[in-house]
Amino acid sequence: MPRSFRVFYQNQQGRIPKNVNVNGFDITNSSAVLVTAALWETVPGQFGPDLNTRLRVHGPDVWVSNIVPHGGAAEAGGVEFMLHVNADQPVDVAVTITAFDPCEGFG
Repeated sequence: MPRSFRVFYQNQQGRIPKNVNVNGFDITNSSAVLVTAALWETVPGQFGPDLNTRLRVHGPDVWVSNIVPHGGAAEAGGVEFMLHVNADQPVDVAVTITAFDPCEGFG
């Protein structure tokens, strides 16, 4: 069954490489993953992000590319990707990573 988790990044701008290692998720080199990105705003007086925060679609474009799952006997499980933030000034971005079952074949 798919499982998702969210990572919050503050002050992002441009093309930024990201690597997220995840404990408790069985992510390997053969895993299928989906990574999405959206804007979020910090709430004054609130310490840290909230998973129930309403993400934003309006504003600068944000997206991910070059998504690569990794993990194995000698490497922590996780995902590497490029985060793209097309903004004139740094913005806050929430990235949602969904891990599926491993790929079953090729062709």
